[in-house]
Amino acid sequence: SPAQKLVFNRVNGKRPQVLLQQVSAPEECYTLAHEENVRFVYEAWQQVEQQLDSSRSGESTCGPVQYVEKTPNPGLKDFVPIDLEEWWAQQFLAKIENCS
Repeated sequence: SPAQKLVFNRVNGKRPQVLLQQVSAPEECYTLAHEENVRFVYEAWQQVEQQLDSSRSGESTCGPVQYVEKTPNPGLKDFVPIDLEEWWAQQFLAKIENCS
C-alpha cells in the first residue's frame, strides 16, 4: 500500500506564516592582529579608490592605474561573473524548501 500523506488543514483558509530559521553558525573569534589586518587593507583600498577617482576627473596626473586588457582573451568573451549575493540567496532558499 502507498505511504500515507500527512494533511494539514489551514485555519480559516489562511495561509500559515512561514518562519525562517536562521542557520546557526559557530561564533567566530577575531584576534587583534586579524582586525588590524582587515582595517589596514580596508583603509589602503579606500585610498586607492580615492586616487583612481581623482585621476579620472583630471585632478591628478599620477597615482594608481587601472589595468585594462588591450587584446581580450577570445575564450572569455562570453564570461559572466557570478553574483555571489544572488547565489547565496538561492542556496538559502533551496535549504528552506528542502526542510519544509
